[in-house]
Amino acid sequence: MDFELFIKQYQLTLNEQQLKAVQAVEGPVLLLAVPGSGKTTVLVTRLGYMLLCCGIPADNILTITYTVSATQDMKRRFAGIFGEQAAGKLEFRTINGICSKIISYYGRAIGKKPFSLISDERRIGQILSGIYHEQTGEYLTENELRSLKTSITFIKNSMLTKEEIQKLDEEAEEDAVKVAPVYEAYQREMRQQSAMDYDDQMCYALQILKKSPRVLEYFRQQYQYILVDEAQDTSKVQHAIISLLAGERGNLFMVGDEDQSIYGFRAAYPKALLSFEEDHPDAKVLKLETNYRSFAGIVSAADRFIRRNKERHEKHMVAANDVSSGVRVTELKSRYAQYSWLCSMAENCTEKTAVLYRDNETMLPLLDLMDRRGIPYWLRSTEAVFFTHRIVQDVRNMILFALHPEDTELFMQIYYKLGMYLDKASAIQACHLGRKHGIPVLEAALRYLKLPKQTAARCRDVMQEFQYLPQDTAKDAIGRISFGLGYSAYLKNAGLDDNKLYILRSLSYQEETPQSFLDRLDYLQQLVSQGSSGMRETAGAAGAKAPVILSTIHSAKGLEYERVFLLDIVDGVFPTEVPEITKHTAPEVRQAFEEERRIFYVAVTRAKRELTLFRINGKPSVFLKEFLAKEKQPAGKDTDRKNKRNAASYSGQSAFSGGNPYKKRKMPSIRSAASDPELKKFADTLAVGMIVKHKRFGEGVITALDDTTIEILFGKGLKNFSLAMLYTQGLLST
Repeated sequence: MDFELFIKQYQLTLNEQQLKAVQAVEGPVLLLAVPGSGKTTVLVTRLGYMLLCCGIPADNILTITYTVSATQDMKRRFAGIFGEQAAGKLEFRTINGICSKIISYYGRAIGKKPFSLISDERRIGQILSGIYHEQTGEYLTENELRSLKTSITFIKNSMLTKEEIQKLDEEAEEDAVKVAPVYEAYQREMRQQSAMDYDDQMCYALQILKKSPRVLEYFRQQYQYILVDEAQDTSKVQHAIISLLAGERGNLFMVGDEDQSIYGFRAAYPKALLSFEEDHPDAKVLKLETNYRSFAGIVSAADRFIRRNKERHEKHMVAANDVSSGVRVTELKSRYAQYSWLCSMAENCTEKTAVLYRDNETMLPLLDLMDRRGIPYWLRSTEAVFFTHRIVQDVRNMILFALHPEDTELFMQIYYKLGMYLDKASAIQACHLGRKHGIPVLEAALRYLKLPKQTAARCRDVMQEFQYLPQDTAKDAIGRISFGLGYSAYLKNAGLDDNKLYILRSLSYQEETPQSFLDRLDYLQQLVSQGSSGMRETAGAAGAKAPVILSTIHSAKGLEYERVFLLDIVDGVFPTEVPEITKHTAPEVRQAFEEERRIFYVAVTRAKRELTLFRINGKPSVFLKEFLAKEKQPAGKDTDRKNKRNAASYSGQSAFSGGNPYKKRKMPSIRSAASDPELKKFADTLAVGMIVKHKRFGEGVITALDDTTIEILFGKGLKNFSLAMLYTQGLLST
């Protein structure tokens, strides 16, 4: 079949770049595909072209995808165009699938049974937990176990040496689990059990291909054409396997985009794309640069943004859709104001909308509010590891110790984090004396131990703080722990991120007592755990699918939504760090920051029609500044010129039926706050984004404010008030 007939018969519509990629069959080819450029369509069409136009036997073609679900989707897509019969002949595999085939073939060749594959993550967790307990006498938290598994995956996929593994421990946080000794014992235990995990499976397959020319030649002969999807997510060991199978000049077709490589923690190796021409002589590098997904305003801003990265191929994303709007910036007074704003959006939402965030913990205050208000949502696969993190456990233990000051086990967990200058021997002795005399631990320390004057004074202060804590509101209890008990100072001295304290404070606002706060944490942990296996819908949707989806950026990769709201674009949160990039900056620091930029890029390119970004307290993060830099306002639009201070073009569409609720309106003047000092003092306590309570209408969010009037968004809609009336009648409280 000639190419023209092929295109006509299967009713294929491809642009010039796509047509070129479909026909580039021979030799090594790297296809760089920007978001929304139809890469899967190209890959599937190329398979059909190879079979029907080039006459290549299906047995000689191997298509490698990143996940099992991706292999199934690719096969369905192919069958939808070229039929089930043709799809059944082709081989779609994950990299682990082909590694399993290599190991089995080698085992039969030498007459030995391969190691058994442990696919149960719980069993691997049990092995690691047992090793850690044997080495340290302590137990791993769920968070530490997850971190340990991730580190071991990183080690194997990055092909690290023993020295490089030791360096991981040297550069880790002070209280982090030491990986090297656990890793060594884990590998030894797996060999003794004649077992392997998924990462071992790849390492063993690579070893076989390297040491057995016969096996390598067998698979090279079988798979004369190899296609790899999502190549930017492939690790160093995976690239090594693929390169060996293809050979330097083999027919290797890799589809990917280093700008969308966001799995560095799992050892994704985007450098393989950058060195493709060097590793494969006579290689072709093709591009798909037309984005068919998003409005032009989103595409142009995202393209300018990602071009700030240095480690990338030169490419220029352009939009097929010429609608220039799409980006909206909303000004809010605080991080917490985002959650109320988004709840109001969700209550009025009728179309597919995603709220995206950097880490799972970031969405917990939003999830908490949505659950309290009965707002339906879909929660994409997530994890409850926040609740078992050391910082969260410390706060929990401090509250419990305040409620049970005689508990010696709790005391030993927290005493050295409170700045009491109390050594371990004295702490143990205080616990013994407390049990002996049936009194609180700190009281026993002060009464019976000969403590240095400074230590005794601090112990007295700490004991007093713990005595007051049970009478606090939950919010005040978190504040007391942070400052009165000195826990924030401990975190700072240990070089630990205090963002988890912020999340805990945000979750505490709705709780009256420390005990009810602990109960709420237990409830939220259960709520998140129930949704960890996939998509979860809350009550309140009346049988219909909730339009609002809560998802990490990583989970949203490869997906698209009509509207996207990006949460917590705050320096120190997203990006987690803002290094000063100079020619002297360490390569690993630059690479980490560029990956953060890629994560932001992936997030914004999920939006089709509308992208909303939050500017917190008038201080845009570095990423928000970069994304909005040099944004050109559409000519002749007064609204855009008036909002030039936002450095963004507005889509004209709102999350609310009544238009953008945070766009400042000119309101009728009734009485100037400047004319009354007390009224002015009252007005100065208010700000856009603040949660307030009206005696008649209940809780709402301030959406606009000037010297005389205020606009508040309640559950039933927007209301305008005179500041003077609210003040004189005492109708509003904060």
